[in-house]
Amino acid sequence: MSLVIRNAQRSVPLRRAPLRRAVSALRAALGASRFDVALVCAGDGLMRRLNGAYRQRPEPTDVLSFPAHRLAAGELPRPRCRHEYHLGDVFLGVEYIARHSAGEDLQGALTVTAAHGLCHLLGYQHNTKAEWQQMYQKEEEILEKLNQLMGTSLRPLTAGLF
Repeated sequence: MSLVIRNAQRSVPLRRAPLRRAVSALRAALGASRFDVALVCAGDGLMRRLNGAYRQRPEPTDVLSFPAHRLAAGELPRPRCRHEYHLGDVFLGVEYIARHSAGEDLQGALTVTAAHGLCHLLGYQHNTKAEWQQMYQKEEEILEKLNQLMGTSLRPLTAGLF
């Protein structure tokens, strides 16, 4: 199915083709290639508004995920009609990510953050230590597959959360 990437910010130069390749590989590693995903690369202003509206934290953040389905961790939807093939939307706070990855590989940081957002679309959370361990393990698994495919050495976003 489709992966739509929209660059809704202009502050940080963004290369969409490598991000598309990486996110497509991550979707395959999650077994979710047949589902549509929208990835929005957003600036601080949009992330602040969304974070305030949906999490009551009016500040920029790195990633917000809006799942189209209520799923247990790692579960895939069981679509019955075409519109149920939409997995959800992931908003990457590109300006926030660029600031926090200064001097590092921005493309890698965007990829790792997208992996985190995709896991949220599949029901993974990190509100408790047990949830975090489960999500961290899944992120580590899919990033390892991506690393083997692309010759990178990316690590999960949530390392050391608990």
